[in-house]
Amino acid sequence: MLQFIIKDVLGTPAILVGLFSLFGLLLQKKPVSDVISGTLKTIMGFVILIAGANLIAATLTIFSQLFEHSFNIQGVVPNTDAMAALAQKSYGTETAMIMVFGMLVNIVLARITPLKYIFLTGHHTLYMSAMLAVILSVGGVHGFWLVLIGSLILGTMMVVCPAILQPFTRKITNSDDLALGHFGSTGYLLSALVGKVVGKGSPSIEELKVPKTLNFLRDSSVAISLTMMILFIALVLVAGKEFTESVSGGQNYIVFAIIQSITFAAGVYIILAGVRMVIAEIVPAFKGIADKLVPNAKPALDCPTVFPFAPNAVIIGFLSSFSAGLISMFLCPLFGLSVIVPGLVPHFFCGATAGVYGNITGGRRGAIIGAFVQGLLISFLPAILLPLMGDLGFASTTFGDADFGIVGIVLGHIISFFH
Repeated sequence: MLQFIIKDVLGTPAILVGLFSLFGLLLQKKPVSDVISGTLKTIMGFVILIAGANLIAATLTIFSQLFEHSFNIQGVVPNTDAMAALAQKSYGTETAMIMVFGMLVNIVLARITPLKYIFLTGHHTLYMSAMLAVILSVGGVHGFWLVLIGSLILGTMMVVCPAILQPFTRKITNSDDLALGHFGSTGYLLSALVGKVVGKGSPSIEELKVPKTLNFLRDSSVAISLTMMILFIALVLVAGKEFTESVSGGQNYIVFAIIQSITFAAGVYIILAGVRMVIAEIVPAFKGIADKLVPNAKPALDCPTVFPFAPNAVIIGFLSSFSAGLISMFLCPLFGLSVIVPGLVPHFFCGATAGVYGNITGGRRGAIIGAFVQGLLISFLPAILLPLMGDLGFASTTFGDADFGIVGIVLGHIISFFH
């Protein structure tokens, strides 16, 4: 029963966010029709968002296969989803306990401190719990102390991460109703700070002046399709007709490249539609929780929440972060670290978000350089984290986003210091 509540209910982002919406509407004593409509629309918005994310992840997986074959690269590919699934096989109970008590710590801290954030990105809460369970277990911490230390760290992260980004999130969304709840926050903060330093006088990338003949590029879906089409076609030409058609199930390799690029853009479009739907429902519903349980609380939502506010920065941030990942492949071995093959999923979601934060402080230069620096960060951190993962460190993947690396490395070294 506990496993069902933790894994299937609390570990399913759509259900978790839907429950918060439900409680918020009930606390406001809304009519039954509004409660049903608001709850279902919140869940539906999240399901739409996840469908878009899955579509993007599927095309990026194909992109990675083509990339690895084309350049004959073997190494560790960061994938937080896969790593969390591996961790739960060995440390499932510890993960579950840390997650539940960590969420309670989040609510208590939001209630008694000025950090009024409720972290609603359920899958990231689950992933961080899994990583904490692994690092603590490998370091020889077990039982009560493992759950206590893990849940205190998790709950603290759940209020601190949105708080450090809020001055910038407020500028991006032109509102103080929402926060960003995503464990890549140190990367986004770094991007925003780099943008401040390098971007003086640089106009926003959203103000890009496009000649009339290229007006179609002002539509972000078209721009993303064309950008990905150039990358995919170049890649299938290098990978070769035979290999590409073995991946495509026999479909012509050029047609396959075109369809994959448009599918990627469709995934982004679906994400944006889902985000708009979730925001429209969760903000009014959340008022109930804020008023009753945690006065003035803000919902901290997943990173695609900021995508609609700067669609150009999204694609520029991704490309810039990915470029940093490619360069890091050659830099990591120079420092005696494992080769980290750039994982397209972390570089898209984290790079795109870093682009948005870099753009808000430093315009075009901030978006490009900020996302690039963030890309270096999410390439080096997984390489440094890898040896601290015990037996799981032998897997061909690791945790990708910045906060996982920082928390894992710091915690791992603190534990080893006391042993």
